[in-house]
Amino acid sequence: MKTRVEEHDIIVLIDENLRKIIVDTNGKTDKIRGIGVIDPKTLLGNEYGKKLQIGNKQFWLLVPSVQDKLQGIYRQAQIILPRDAAHILMNCAIEPGQTVLEAGIGSGSLTIALASAVAPTGHVISYDIRQEFIDHAMKNLTQADLTRYVTTKIKDVTTGIDENGLDAVILDIPNPWLAVSHAWVALKIGGYLCTYSPLISQVEQTVRTIQQHPFIECKTYENIQREMIVSTHGTRPSFEMLGHTGYLTFARKVTTL
Repeated sequence: MKTRVEEHDIIVLIDENLRKIIVDTNGKTDKIRGIGVIDPKTLLGNEYGKKLQIGNKQFWLLVPSVQDKLQGIYRQAQIILPRDAAHILMNCAIEPGQTVLEAGIGSGSLTIALASAVAPTGHVISYDIRQEFIDHAMKNLTQADLTRYVTTKIKDVTTGIDENGLDAVILDIPNPWLAVSHAWVALKIGGYLCTYSPLISQVEQTVRTIQQHPFIECKTYENIQREMIVSTHGTRPSFEMLGHTGYLTFARKVTTL
């Protein structure tokens, strides 16, 4: 286990407000809003777990977890948050060595979670119809040091899926019901389908389509998260409860109903 920062390390800087900044020590000198200019080379040799003074702020220096990588990405589109990403990983039984397809790369947050889960021998294929989203997501994946586990394609998943024998298909698109039949064909027997939708009307149409195909264990969830604030004066729920993000629907492929 590393105790000090070495060349080519990806690190996370966390300030007292728990803001997270992912830094590639092999990267270029960069200006970060609210901090100033950081030369990554100056971080080499520093001890992990210690506090550093950078400009007029202090940061803890750590090896980034998957959650750090998700929270530290640059957002261009709405991201799938860690609580929903974790639910997807568990309910789709994502493991190292698997091949997983996602459609709708967004800013790459779910891609980061999936790539971390299937590494070091698995792979993630990501479809999107917008090149600018793919380019932005790949910058975040580069920052997270996960690009070797991901292949991207400019493709509309509702027109078909090129791959087959997939362990899971995750759809983060406005009309997932149009891709359900393609997902069934592309999945291996026992493979999982997951859809992420912000509106219950989208869920209803998706589930009706799923029910027309040989899928079992079809369930829909909403994750509501409330942090508890523990202080010397007592404990209370946070006033900033993280409420609705989206609905997660899961189903598993079989051959006959």
